[in-house]
Amino acid sequence: MNEPLWRVDPERARAGSAPRTEMAVAVGVLLASGGEFLLTSRPPGKVYAGYWEFPGGKIERGETVEQALRRELQEEIGVTPGAVQPCKSILVDYPHALVRLHICKVFRWSGALQMLEGQQFCWERLPPRCTPLLPGSLPVLQWLETERCQRDPGSVS
Repeated sequence: MNEPLWRVDPERARAGSAPRTEMAVAVGVLLASGGEFLLTSRPPGKVYAGYWEFPGGKIERGETVEQALRRELQEEIGVTPGAVQPCKSILVDYPHALVRLHICKVFRWSGALQMLEGQQFCWERLPPRCTPLLPGSLPVLQWLETERCQRDPGSVS
């Protein structure tokens, strides 16, 4: 079965000529009690600096998705997640990297939000207002919208 691929800037050449290795990334969808979700801006000096994304980061060798997400949330935004609910995997093909997003829901966490990398944060609802959105955040938002429609068939964006 061919997995859907989210291709960013399809007209741009891909890095390298050999087959690219996937970079695994843990993505946290932190959900507040009112249904809002957290987006953070990418810090200066990173690819797509200033774009809005779900918090998380690269899974290091030997880490599980949950371990990586816990580490990344502590390093980036100063919170420690409670239970992590793995939900979905999405492959995103950027010109500079092939990224597999491992999306997890987080309903509870401890600690106050601290933007430890100089980023900004925003609690959002669908559709989000903050822009620009990181292209890899778009399939996550589509998945959230699909989930919302399945839970509440009468909902309208």
